[in-house]
Amino acid sequence: MGSVADSTDPAGAGSDAPGTDVERARAAAVGTAGSPDLVGEHLGAVPETPSTADLGEVVTHSFASRLPGYVGWYWAVTLARVPGEEQATVDEVVLLPGEQALLAPAWVPWHERLRPGDLSVGDVLPSTEDDPRLVPGYATDDDSADDPEGSVVAREIGLGRERVMSREGRAEAAARWDAGEFGPRSAMARQAPGPCGTCGFFLPLAGSLRHAFGACGNVYAPADGRVVAIDYGCGAHSQATLAPDDATEVVHSARYDTGTFDVL
Repeated sequence: MGSVADSTDPAGAGSDAPGTDVERARAAAVGTAGSPDLVGEHLGAVPETPSTADLGEVVTHSFASRLPGYVGWYWAVTLARVPGEEQATVDEVVLLPGEQALLAPAWVPWHERLRPGDLSVGDVLPSTEDDPRLVPGYATDDDSADDPEGSVVAREIGLGRERVMSREGRAEAAARWDAGEFGPRSAMARQAPGPCGTCGFFLPLAGSLRHAFGACGNVYAPADGRVVAIDYGCGAHSQATLAPDDATEVVHSARYDTGTFDVL
């Protein structure tokens, strides 16, 4: 053979006559698939590299796949012809997805798939060594730098907590809480008689977040036991009062409606 099968050459690319490169490529695909029924029609051929007299020819032939569950895939068989050789040799046989192939979604690391509330009873969520939200407990950049009592422990290497939240981790948590259900932009906060910062049930956090967040201690409040922004508020504010109505007249004697009859 003097030419390589090409998608524009019906005699070479579109036929499976004995002795052609298409037949050789099909035989290789059948050998990999395990059955002739799993290899469909010839879809074409594409040269992998420019053909030269010194380097020879490398062409990839494509065949439709009939494998169950692989609709839209195709067999790709690469043939190489060494200069001076009459027959091409099989380089590679692979099954590849086409434009209409159904593919599995891209793999996403577990720490990117995890969402709040996914952790259930008995689950363990390990933290990585390079978690940017955490720093060693003795680092000067940790939250204890703003907490006089915690700074005593933080200066002692090996004592206290091994790791604490980093400045980045605290900023991330603050942004999440501020934009959440108990932040200043929630519907409840906009209708509240006053902010949590002036409420007697507001329990400020320690450390650098003390001036922005705290916990609600009002059993009747929707945020009881939750972290709330200092600008959040609800109807259970400790200073919320009801203005007394004016005293109404209490009538103890009988009253008669004389508008519907005449008094004689």
